[in-house]
Amino acid sequence: MTDRALRLKATSMLVLSTAFWSLSFPTMKTMSLAQQALLPGVNSWFTSSLCVLYRFGVAAAVMAIWTVPRLRGLTRRECWQGVGLGLFGSAGLLFQMDGLAYTSASTSAFLTQCYCLIIPLGLAAWERRRPSAVVIVCCVLVMTGVAILSDFDWQEFQLGRGEIETLISSVLFTGQILWLQRPGYAGNDVSRFTLVMFVVMALGALPVAMGTTHASADWLRAYSTLPLVSFMAVLVGVCTFGGYLLMNRWQPHVSATQAGLVYCSEPVFVSLLVLFLPAWLARFAGVDYANERVTWQLLAGGGLITLANIVLAVVPPPHGPTELVAVVPQAGPKAAEG
Repeated sequence: MTDRALRLKATSMLVLSTAFWSLSFPTMKTMSLAQQALLPGVNSWFTSSLCVLYRFGVAAAVMAIWTVPRLRGLTRRECWQGVGLGLFGSAGLLFQMDGLAYTSASTSAFLTQCYCLIIPLGLAAWERRRPSAVVIVCCVLVMTGVAILSDFDWQEFQLGRGEIETLISSVLFTGQILWLQRPGYAGNDVSRFTLVMFVVMALGALPVAMGTTHASADWLRAYSTLPLVSFMAVLVGVCTFGGYLLMNRWQPHVSATQAGLVYCSEPVFVSLLVLFLPAWLARFAGVDYANERVTWQLLAGGGLITLANIVLAVVPPPHGPTELVAVVPQAGPKAAEG
């Protein structure tokens, strides 16, 4: 497979991963509404951390069964890669989920995507070189698209607890993207370091859940209904396995900058899903959660984000330290892809 074909395939797989992740937004919103009725007055840190703990704890258990035949080959590099990804990922998710309780969804959506600017500008400053013109243009297109898509209003913007926590999560997600991209981890077994990642993400949420527990019975009551168990199954089966396995497998084949911009496709899929999915989920869970409508923001913002990713997929990125592309060895015809 040529470099261009590999880059195109990797980009398409990463876009698919954002589609899987996007399902978590309406699912978790419905889950939150249902849990508010079951656990009125419970600390938002508790429900956020408990969700991360259960979600990645179950994923780790399933992943361990899947990777049993290859666990003996677990290396120190794979352990360190999984630990770094897990620490950045769990902390980022906790701050993002708790921040949503104190700011609007549109502001959170906009600020979370700041990593698409942090990555190229930070790497450029570190390597003392300017980002390419293509990267700069695509960054502007993506941030403009996300701002339009989320209906972000600069006049009403205030830097409060929710906004600060969301910015912190964006920085942590930046760390996760760059950690996965480290050239020293090229060739690691995807399933093995992903298992370590899931374990660390679950353990990272455990002390937060324990420290914010109001009553021990809340640990079971939070997922004591069929809809809530079903929503957790969707988060584990689709959003976690679908999203993170694709991310860990294919991101090293593109630059860190391109990966950050591709992940900004997530709000596009979220905007499409909320046109029809909330009413279905709300009917199943017995809560009030209405569908949204097609707007010019969806068409314009989604179009700009899509255009930026098409440009980055077609135009070869400059080969230099700023782009931080991990060189992943190509498997032979009989080798597994991990």
